[in-house]
Amino acid sequence: MIGLISATAAGAAARNRLAAAWPDRTRVYEGPVGDAVRAAFAECEQLVCFLATGAVVRLVAPLLEGKAADPGVVCVDEGGRFAVSLLGGHGGGANELAAEVGRLLGAEPVVTTATDSAGLAGLDTLGLPVEGDVAGVSRALLDGEPVVLDAEVAWPLPALPVLPRAGGEEAQGACVIRVTDRAVEPRAHEVVLRPPSLVVGVGASRGVAAEEVLGLVEGALREAGLSARSVDRLATVDAKSGEPGLITAAERLGVPLVTYSAQELAGVTVPNPSRAPLDAVGTPSVAEAAALAGGGELLVPKRKSERADGAPAMATCAVVRRPVRGRLAVVGLGPGARDLLTPRAEAELRRVSVLVGLDQYVDQIRDLLRPGTRILESGLGAEEERARTAVAEARAGHAVALIGSGDAGVYAMASPALAEASDDIDVVGVPGVTAALAAGAVLGAPLGHDHVSISLSDLHTPWEVIERRVRAAAEADLVVTFYNPRSRGRDWQLPKALAILAGHREPGTPVGVVRNASRRDESSRLTTLAGLDPATVDMMTVVTVGNTATREIAGRMVTPRGYRWQDTRPEEAR
Repeated sequence: MIGLISATAAGAAARNRLAAAWPDRTRVYEGPVGDAVRAAFAECEQLVCFLATGAVVRLVAPLLEGKAADPGVVCVDEGGRFAVSLLGGHGGGANELAAEVGRLLGAEPVVTTATDSAGLAGLDTLGLPVEGDVAGVSRALLDGEPVVLDAEVAWPLPALPVLPRAGGEEAQGACVIRVTDRAVEPRAHEVVLRPPSLVVGVGASRGVAAEEVLGLVEGALREAGLSARSVDRLATVDAKSGEPGLITAAERLGVPLVTYSAQELAGVTVPNPSRAPLDAVGTPSVAEAAALAGGGELLVPKRKSERADGAPAMATCAVVRRPVRGRLAVVGLGPGARDLLTPRAEAELRRVSVLVGLDQYVDQIRDLLRPGTRILESGLGAEEERARTAVAEARAGHAVALIGSGDAGVYAMASPALAEASDDIDVVGVPGVTAALAAGAVLGAPLGHDHVSISLSDLHTPWEVIERRVRAAAEADLVVTFYNPRSRGRDWQLPKALAILAGHREPGTPVGVVRNASRRDESSRLTTLAGLDPATVDMMTVVTVGNTATREIAGRMVTPRGYRWQDTRPEEAR
C-alpha cells in the first residue's frame, strides 16, 4: 500500500490525482502532517509526500530502522515538477515509484542512487536474496574495477560489467559476484546471490507437525551444504494440499506449497519407490517424485524425519536442483521514433544480459542497454539464424531480448523464434506500435473498419499465395495495408496487387503512402488508386488502400466505422 500525505491545496490536488489513478494501491492520510507521516510510515510499504524534502527528512528520521525495513519514500514538490526518490530507492522501491509518479503527474523523477544514475543494475534489485559486501562490490562496478561473476548456478540475470569466472591472473584480488545455492559464507569483497533453484519434495502422514517438517527439511539442506534461501517451493501430492503442518512449514520458509496428482507422481521415475505411499495415496513416491516432477538433479534422496520420542517418522523429504529456465523477451521497438518505444519495451531491454537483433535496429536502442550487455547483431537475411541464436542463449540460462521493428509478432522475429523455442524456456512478448498503425495515424483514420496487412515480399511466400490473399481482400472490401511493397529486385508485385484491387474499387479510392513513419525524414501523401505511381514507393514505405467507403476528408484519409455512416455535410463541402 502507498500512503499519500499532503499539506497544501496544491499538494492535495496532485495527491488526489494519484489516489484516483491508483485506487487499489493508495491510502490518503489526513490530519496533521507529522501524525500522517508517522502513521503511513508504520502501515505502508511506500509513501508519496507532497512536501518539502527537508520537512520529510525531519519527520522520518526518528522512524528509521534500516534498509531492509524502511518503506520507500518519494517527495513531490509544491509545483509538481519533481518526484524525488528520498528513501528506500532499491529495497523500498522508491526509484521505480518516483518514475511512476513522474509519468502520471508529468513530473521529472529524481534518482540519486549511484547504480541507477550510472545505468547499472543494483545488486539488491535483482529479485534474489543477497548477502555480503553489496556496497563494496557495487562501488567496484561503478569505478570500473574488475569484478568477477562466479555463477555456480546459471540464472537469467540482467547485464553486469563483469569478468568471466575467477581463475585467470586478471581476476586476482578482484571483487566477486557469486551465484550459488550452496550454504557458503561471503568472503571479503564478495557478494553472494541466492537463486531459487531448489525444490523440496515432502511426504507426510496425517497430523504431522510443522516443526517436524521444518526440522527434516533444514537438516537435509544443512547436511547437503545447501542454502534454505534458495528453496523455491515445497512440493507434495495433492491429497496433502490441506495438511496444516505442510502449509505452516511452507509459510515459515516463505515459499509456496505446490501439489501434484498421484497419477502425475506415479509417472515420475525415482530411485527409492515405496509400498507405503502407494497404499496411502496411490503413488510409490511422494517426496522424490514431487521434487523431480519438473525435472532436475536429485541432490538429496528421500530421507525420513527423526522424532525425539523414537516414534515412527511422519515426514519424508528429497531435494532437487531444478533446471534453469532462461528467459526470452521478444521485443517490438515500434516504427523508429523513440517516443513510440513503449515503457515496457524499454524496461525489458534493461532487464536482459544478451541482446540479439538486426544491426540497424540495435543501433536505435544501443544507448538504452545496461553496461555489460552482450550484443549479438547481424545483417539483413539472417532472421532464422538470429532466432536460433536467441533461443540457444535462453536455453543456456541467460536473460535474452530478441528485437524487431514495429511489433515483433508482425512480419518480424516472434514467429521464427517461437517456432524454435520449446517449453524449456520462459518467453515474454512485448508488443510494439506497428508500421501500419504509425502510418494510419499520419494519414488520419484509414483503419477505422475491418482491415488487413499483406506483405508483397515473395522471398518467403510464393507469389501465388500472396495474390490469392490480395484477391480475397479485394473481394471482401477490406482496407489493405501493403508491407514490403517494392524493392529494386521486386518492382512488379505492387502494380499487380493494385490492379487486382482496381477490379473491385473505383479509380478514385483513396490511397495513403507513408515513408519512414514517425522518423525524422517522414513523408506522406494522399493519392488515389488510379493516381498512385508505384515507382515512388520503396521498402521504407507503407501503402494503405481504402475500401469502398473510405473518403478523403479535409486532407485526411478516413474509413467510417460502419457502412451505414452518412456524410451529413452540405454537398458543396463534400
